[in-house]
Amino acid sequence: MARQHTFALVASALLAHALTGVAQTYPVKPVRVIVPFAAGSGSDGNVRFYGEFVAKHWGQSLIIENRPGADGVVAAQIVKSAAPDGYTLLIGSSGPLTVNPVTTKNLPYSTLKDFRPVILFGLGTVAYVTGAATPQRTVSDFIADAKRPGASMQVGTYSPTYEIACHWLGIAAGVGMTVIPYKGLSAVVTELAGRQIPLGAIEPSGALPLIKDGRLRAIAIATRERHALLPDTPTLIESGFPDMVSHTWASIVAPRATSAAIVNRIHEGFRTAMMTPEGRNYRSGRVVVEVDYTPDEFEKFIVAEMARFRKVAQLAGIQPK
Repeated sequence: MARQHTFALVASALLAHALTGVAQTYPVKPVRVIVPFAAGSGSDGNVRFYGEFVAKHWGQSLIIENRPGADGVVAAQIVKSAAPDGYTLLIGSSGPLTVNPVTTKNLPYSTLKDFRPVILFGLGTVAYVTGAATPQRTVSDFIADAKRPGASMQVGTYSPTYEIACHWLGIAAGVGMTVIPYKGLSAVVTELAGRQIPLGAIEPSGALPLIKDGRLRAIAIATRERHALLPDTPTLIESGFPDMVSHTWASIVAPRATSAAIVNRIHEGFRTAMMTPEGRNYRSGRVVVEVDYTPDEFEKFIVAEMARFRKVAQLAGIQPK
């Protein structure tokens, strides 16, 4: 028995040594990164920007593949089925990883069983935006209108994450919520500017130029504090909703069986890129909240986000489809 125990310890030590050696030489070939959305999205932009620095740091290229479809399911299945060797990675975001498990029936992957968190690029948020000519100027104005007999709060958006945030606001405000779905940010912005819809729930970085030049007006943001790029936009907390903080985010995750040594190597590569002056300057032009999570801390964040979305979905009566 003692001999078997000694053999097991030696085998474990040899395996750990082998994995460490692999991590030290990783990568020895190009790394494939699967993006669940079309080129030009925020998630796509993050990996392309930081990826240039990572490729130079590693001496290997990153091959970015955009594989949109089924709210991220197509891309997630590709990475779920890939070898856990660090050469196929997924750009994971709040929609596919924390909203889909709550809103999608028979989802063909499990966020926690099939994927291993690597690095979180930062926390985005939800901004509530109107056209410049819209008479309502605050969230309270829209809520007051929605409390009229037969009325509801009409909000255009393009993401399941934002849709759940809208329902959460409706529940907190005690008003009916009508969410109008669009295919992307540009469609929502066009409709807002043309006053085809009264209010939009969007990722604010992509619309920042239109907000700055006055064509759109941001009336609330779902962060804990006002953001430096939107200093005149109150938070939802300031607007009377003390618990209403809502994050969107983009990240890198790997197949679940990927070794900790390789995960740490990938984390180190991207974190180094993020901490360069160029990386910091890139984020300074975006409405993001900085984070610096280890892979383990990132996993705890995902668990908490899934629990939060599940609670909101239950309150809103959102059933998996």
